[in-house]
Amino acid sequence: MTKVFSRRAFLSLSVASIGTSVLADAPSRSLRPVLRPSRGTALPKNAPSAEALIRESGLSGNVSFAVARMGDGAVLEGHQASSGLPPASVTKVLTALYALNYLGPNHRFQTTLVAVGNISNGVLRGDLVLRGGGDPTLDTNGLADLARTLKAAGVREVTGQFLVWGGALPAAKRIDKKQPDHAGYNPAISGIALNYNRVHFEWKRGANGYAVSMDGRSNKYRPDVDVARMKIVKRDLPVYTYKSKGGRDHWTVASGALGKGGARWLPMREPEVYAGEVFRTLARSHGITLKAPKKTQNPPRGTVLARKQSPALRDILKAMLKYSTNITAEMVGIAASQARGAQPQSIKASAAAMNAWASSALGMPNAALVDHSGLGEASRLRADEMAVMLAQAGRHAVLRPILKTFALRDANGKVNKNHPLKVLAKTGTLHFVSALAGYVQSSDGQELAFAIFGADVNARDRLIGPDRERPKGARTYNGRSKKLQQRLIERWGAVYGA
Repeated sequence: MTKVFSRRAFLSLSVASIGTSVLADAPSRSLRPVLRPSRGTALPKNAPSAEALIRESGLSGNVSFAVARMGDGAVLEGHQASSGLPPASVTKVLTALYALNYLGPNHRFQTTLVAVGNISNGVLRGDLVLRGGGDPTLDTNGLADLARTLKAAGVREVTGQFLVWGGALPAAKRIDKKQPDHAGYNPAISGIALNYNRVHFEWKRGANGYAVSMDGRSNKYRPDVDVARMKIVKRDLPVYTYKSKGGRDHWTVASGALGKGGARWLPMREPEVYAGEVFRTLARSHGITLKAPKKTQNPPRGTVLARKQSPALRDILKAMLKYSTNITAEMVGIAASQARGAQPQSIKASAAAMNAWASSALGMPNAALVDHSGLGEASRLRADEMAVMLAQAGRHAVLRPILKTFALRDANGKVNKNHPLKVLAKTGTLHFVSALAGYVQSSDGQELAFAIFGADVNARDRLIGPDRERPKGARTYNGRSKKLQQRLIERWGAVYGA
């Protein structure tokens, strides 16, 4: 019974004005961190040494941390602080700074409908092109707005093709090749992304078997799609299989794992056709008939008939840091690289451009990231460089308003709203990797910047096949890491507070 429940639960997952000068904030001295322990300070009895806390945590692998004083960035304390470890989603902090620097906080991405031809008496004699502009927040409601605007523009018929262009960004079928095919957090990257490039799979058991649907739903609409297809196969494992065939996503799911019903979001590997199919359905509801969508490699030149703008970049990044959306990080990161003057043809090439910027602008010469989201386990950051960067006043002013509150807990594991320390930080979690970086403030207003990286790289290297989804020991590792992170933060509050 335990195995059946586990699979069902598994299946049901995921239903659900800063200028360049400010970011540069060149300090009067080198950013190279130097450990400066507080000599002669009598530690409070309730503040054990950091080494003792690490030993007591029982964590396997390595732990690296650094805590720095705000303003001058002096490193007050560190442990293996110069060791490069996987930062996981803490990477998104650098991505946010990178995007703000090169795109600006008020930047808005645009998705447009372009007429390639002449319009006469409501008839477009030519092609209609849905042009992606790199908006990571575009959803089905946004496409509905475009369809409504198209109708208002007087278009009722299109004689030519319906094309979709996603060439504003380099294409990638997935962010990280090592993740499971069905991981919704690892979708395709393109210049157009709908619903975070995820398709909604739902199943319900009836008298004659299961009814399944694949759709691009929102809170207002539920358009079915054909580009992603699901077949139920009589088996117990694997739960899912995936194959790309004929420009479509072909999935199978194990009947033994379905139960009575459920739903989850699956990654989309054909984002242009996906967005096109959803838009075609929405246009039809306004009496506009379009041919089946086709992907085009050529950027359209014509008349813009409708335009959908994204929220301001600052708001996009705040949501990215809160919900840790990988596709947002990759799309805004690549867009920033393009604005910087690079022409990356892959996620890794764009990350290399961000590494070069981090070295020259942030004083992080050892940044070695392979993507913008932290999903790739080969990425490395140093805790000392991260903490010193965070401590610089300019970065603090930019990041503090968009970082999420990190809840500290009581002895029973419940959120302690009255805890005297307040933490704003970004978490990062992979199997056997746990990271946290940000700011801690005491009740009297004293504030410190910190970075904590923990990883058991050997344990990750042993993850193969189905073990990559929920490996034995990963939850225990993560729980112990969270407890250690809080105890370190409480130690710093006691030792370095006013």
